[in-house]
Amino acid sequence: MRKFDYSLDYGQLDLRAHPEHYAIGRGEQGVLLVEPYKSELLPLWRFRDPEVARTSSEAIYARFLEYLEANDFVGADMARKFLQMGYTRSRRYANYPGGKKYKGPVPDDKKGQSGAHGREQHERGEEDPIKAESARIFKARWEDAKNHPEYQRQKREFRERYG
Repeated sequence: MRKFDYSLDYGQLDLRAHPEHYAIGRGEQGVLLVEPYKSELLPLWRFRDPEVARTSSEAIYARFLEYLEANDFVGADMARKFLQMGYTRSRRYANYPGGKKYKGPVPDDKKGQSGAHGREQHERGEEDPIKAESARIFKARWEDAKNHPEYQRQKREFRERYG
């Protein structure tokens, strides 16, 4: 599996026109970088409470289906990543008051990358049931997306073509 290349200038690179530069990567890598998809999906992404999460996850999933219909795997994968991020961020807010898992700022050379990077972790708080329900809503749609047969087919085809 090709790693996500953080050295590319994603703000200037249109990955709809140049899908060969896209790497599926791991998890949510590139979700807030890859254009034009970031600009199309970010306005739809909200998880404040279950009603908002349901509306958001449905809108993102509808866009996911549109990308699949257009045979735009990069768009579909980015929508999948936004659904996954809805789950992970909701879970973080459910587990940690204010959504802050680690103490202190993220080092500049680690922004956009996952992991603790040696920082001290906050104690988990009592679970926020509203954010936990938002997480459950996003997780269900994320599972639908990643297990969708057409998504799986396009993913195999993308990997065969671009590595």
